[in-house]
Amino acid sequence: MAAAVAAGATVALAAIERSRALADAERQAAEQASQGRDSELKAVRARIRELAAELDATVSTAHGAEIERATRRMKLEQIAGRAAEEFAIDPDALVAEYGPAVGIAAAEEGQPTVAYDRAAQEKRAQSAQRLLDQLGKVNPLALEEFSALEERHAFLSTQLEDLKKTRRDLLTVIKEVDDRVQQVFASAYADTAREFEDIIGRLFPGGDGRLVLTEPDDLLVTGIEIEARPPGKKVKRLSLLSGGERALTAIAFVVAIFKARPSPFYVLDEVEAALDDSNLQRLLQIFAELRDNSQLIIVTHQQRTMEVADTLYGISMRGDGVSTVVSQRLREPESA
Repeated sequence: MAAAVAAGATVALAAIERSRALADAERQAAEQASQGRDSELKAVRARIRELAAELDATVSTAHGAEIERATRRMKLEQIAGRAAEEFAIDPDALVAEYGPAVGIAAAEEGQPTVAYDRAAQEKRAQSAQRLLDQLGKVNPLALEEFSALEERHAFLSTQLEDLKKTRRDLLTVIKEVDDRVQQVFASAYADTAREFEDIIGRLFPGGDGRLVLTEPDDLLVTGIEIEARPPGKKVKRLSLLSGGERALTAIAFVVAIFKARPSPFYVLDEVEAALDDSNLQRLLQIFAELRDNSQLIIVTHQQRTMEVADTLYGISMRGDGVSTVVSQRLREPESA
């Protein structure tokens, strides 16, 4: 009995095991089928998303194209209206004469027409627009302004010619004045130099002196240097002479000018103050020569100079502070 039960149990277990194995196989097949459907579903969903994106792009492109068509249509209408308003040209005639099918003249004159090239024509249009911008806005008063400027230019040209002529005349006058100045200066310098050599020899017995031009080739800018050599000395520069010698040399130069170009009267202020008796006596002899043709007014404290004068004038101050002029005629002046 127990053996039969065990055998039945063994058979039952075997049947159960087969049922379980079959169920596992069916479950695995169902899982694989489910995974395949999930993959297909994901692929379908991805395709749907791609198609939706393509649809959106197509719709956007169509919308943009519609906007572009509307914009171009508006531009065409504006161009047609501008052509009719500004140039009185019908749009059809404009297209027939200047449309893309019509040949375009080359950029350089004398060249044959070329086929319409939009890129090339846009480049030419941009270049022309830059040139137009450089020209600026059209000035409706340009003709009037040009006429006014033309008259102003003619007036200034006339004035310029007058200035050039005046400049030439002035240069001529300046040249004549320069020539005259050089002529007068050369004559005066020659006379003064001759008189100076004579006077310096009389004031410095045994000595000599002369006048030297610093720029002998250009009398308009030249200076004059004075050279004097007292007797017994080798130096000629004034800076190396004593005070009395320098004073005597200066007097010789002044007297040389007086004798070269005489004047009706001369005023001298203590020119002999630094001279000794012998030099003063020689100077008074020269004053006597000048007095023959001119009147000398000498301010001096030297008694010997006063003795040779015709009239003395003294200035003194009274006790109340008022200056008083005292005059004394020593001799009657000789008639010329």
